[in-house]
Amino acid sequence: MISLPVLLSLSLLPFVASQSSNDTTLQIAAIKAHFTQSEIVPDLLSSFDPSAILTVNFEGVGNITPGQALSQDQVGTAPTVTVTAANSSVGLSGNFTLAMVDADVVGTKNAQVTRHWLVNGDTISNDALSNSSATAITSYAGPAPAEGSGAHRYVILLYQQPSTFTSPAGYTENIGVSTFDLASYLSDSGMGSLIAGTYMTVEQGTSTVSVSATSSVITSTLSVASSTHASSSGASSASGSAASTSTSAGSTSGSNGALSNGVGMVVAGIGGLVVGLQAFA
Repeated sequence: MISLPVLLSLSLLPFVASQSSNDTTLQIAAIKAHFTQSEIVPDLLSSFDPSAILTVNFEGVGNITPGQALSQDQVGTAPTVTVTAANSSVGLSGNFTLAMVDADVVGTKNAQVTRHWLVNGDTISNDALSNSSATAITSYAGPAPAEGSGAHRYVILLYQQPSTFTSPAGYTENIGVSTFDLASYLSDSGMGSLIAGTYMTVEQGTSTVSVSATSSVITSTLSVASSTHASSSGASSASGSAASTSTSAGSTSGSNGALSNGVGMVVAGIGGLVVGLQAFA
């Protein structure tokens, strides 16, 4: 006879899988909303439709949240990066290019951005991004915004690198931090699709510039669609700064409540099943 704990575990599997899928879809919708609300789209990117979640972890800080305000010291050394596919149909094999650029303060639309990290030939194993056999065009250089220039957006992007990829002239060896045209680099190299991205903000001193207002992202207002690329049109319109694009904890409590209710229903159903089996025996 199957024991109650085993029955409970088996019954919970579909529910947990569904909950995990919804959480991933919500994260995709949230990061898309963050990129729009912080004006990374269209300041830096014309569009952003990720197929995976990029998790960036700085030693002493942990996993950062999109738009998290950090100090220069906290991001002085290279982070570890993991990549989670949005669903089972997204492949993460082959080579990838990782880039980190300074998109400056909100509303800045410069073609030339400062390149702080650019590595070609990265691979992904067990969700971890590895550069063991990669080519560093620009080794990681921590953010260093000018004093009083406001909170800069440091955007970390992961691109699929096709077999036809060729690093453009001048980008075949380590050249250090400098400005470059990201769009031209992507076009000239034959770069593939943008897989995932996130960003953080770093500021030195007190801002002496006017920063455009943006809206913080409240995940409880985001619709969780059944498709991988959920819409981000439900983002909150509350006014804030680029550094305040944090994810609301309200959605977490809502998810936990839904999980508790779901578990309760499953347990109740199993209890009835066990009673029935005992009566039958």
